[in-house]
Amino acid sequence: MRAVFVAVFLMVILAVANSQNEGYRQDPGWRAPTEAAARPNPLAKRPDAAAGGAKLFKRNCVECHGENGTGLANKHSANLRLDVVQKQSDGTLFWKITNGNTDRGMPSFSRLPELQRWQLVLYLRNLNSADIPSKAKAK
Repeated sequence: MRAVFVAVFLMVILAVANSQNEGYRQDPGWRAPTEAAARPNPLAKRPDAAAGGAKLFKRNCVECHGENGTGLANKHSANLRLDVVQKQSDGTLFWKITNGNTDRGMPSFSRLPELQRWQLVLYLRNLNSADIPSKAKAK
């Protein structure tokens, strides 16, 4: 019985490890123009709008970026929790969502209304904070 438990445990760990893309490296040529990167998020003072971003993420982004945004290694997609992604400006993330990077497999989401794309940016900002215990958030 213990051997079965250990085998199942190892399979789960391997599945989790293979479903994340910790080795993601940003495309150095995929840069937002200065003006686009400087754009502020018009929903920045409406953190409640991130809930709509979560719904949009599940509908449009999970297939490649996974349920928790860590990226799927088999699709070579970005781990949206990494500092290299999180340190980008809201305007840069908006520009990347809007324009995509088809050379690297990221489609354009310009078909989504502008405010929905800003909601996605808000949601992306919340990905890392979901792992922080409540006491640490209060500091």
